[in-house]
Amino acid sequence: MVDFIVRVEDLRVWFPVARSFIDVLRGRAKLYVHAVDGVSFFVREGETYCLAGESGCGKTTTGRTIIRLTPPENVVSGRVLFKPKKEVYEYIATHVPEAIVEEEGAVDVYRVPSKYIKPLRREMQMIFQDPFGSLDPRLRVRDILEEPLIIHNMGEGHEERLERVIKALELVKLTPPEEFIERYPHQLSGGQRQRVAIARALILNPRFIVSDEPVSMLDVSIRAEILEILDELRRKFKLAQVFITHDLALARYVCDRIGVMYLGRIVEEGPVDDIIENPLHPYTRALVAAIPEPDPENRKKLRELRIKGEVPSAVHIPAGCRFRPRCVAFDENAWVQERCRAEEPELIEVEPGHRVACWLYSKA
Repeated sequence: MVDFIVRVEDLRVWFPVARSFIDVLRGRAKLYVHAVDGVSFFVREGETYCLAGESGCGKTTTGRTIIRLTPPENVVSGRVLFKPKKEVYEYIATHVPEAIVEEEGAVDVYRVPSKYIKPLRREMQMIFQDPFGSLDPRLRVRDILEEPLIIHNMGEGHEERLERVIKALELVKLTPPEEFIERYPHQLSGGQRQRVAIARALILNPRFIVSDEPVSMLDVSIRAEILEILDELRRKFKLAQVFITHDLALARYVCDRIGVMYLGRIVEEGPVDDIIENPLHPYTRALVAAIPEPDPENRKKLRELRIKGEVPSAVHIPAGCRFRPRCVAFDENAWVQERCRAEEPELIEVEPGHRVACWLYSKA
């Protein structure tokens, strides 16, 4: 049995498409956006698990769903299991015993009623992509960082909370803290705002965080500093982390394992070096080929792996393999089999810890 902090099992998140008055009168069936459509993975203590893929593949929805920012009515099936700290586990076991999964020593996040979810919120935090949009422009840095402490009743009084705020700013290297604590978000640079967002996520001492493309809005010169801070804090506090990105070159620097997503599903998963050095799925090979390559000879070889066309609609999922309509572009149907048109492949293990969903590697 794998020891985990978070485990996602066959997660499906669908959002209804608004119907017109004519559609309702004619009795047309409801349509749904299959944002996440059967995703499973786990994250160990102190591990960074990366969700990678193109925009619109379901990465952010998966991350938001794990920490229960997605409305429960949109979670069609599956479970999100989380192992909180002992006191939180005992609180949930006392008030909501049906949410406890005893054999796993975990809590089923979506079986906890809203009125009992607050202790879990403290354990699971998120760093959003846009640091300006995620910070209240009306609050000073001090108030932004003190607010979660007040909500969760942490700290005996204002002085103790202020001390925690100062320590949090020092952790993210906003020093001296006195220089930043009275500023508003618009008075900070992009990198400084993201550091405040990281400090806000960590000030409650969580066990797990979701980092949703935390450096994509920043200048290249600032990215390395922010990534270094995240990695240092992860190692110091043994944080489990889901890191969301579309950049596999960045994922190689940050992550331990990668799950490559396409149209709501994970199509390949494995240790970061295996995925980058030996990509198996055609989609993963194309993503790796998109990484800037200084060697002209290698660039010429990788041109063959460029994907053509757009991602199919998440409302009308293609029959068979989801990647089939774009896989054709690689080598004049050489990779597309008849089975690809009729059946959807499941993830199978081809090497220890390395799984891929492609009929090219199926032994059946």
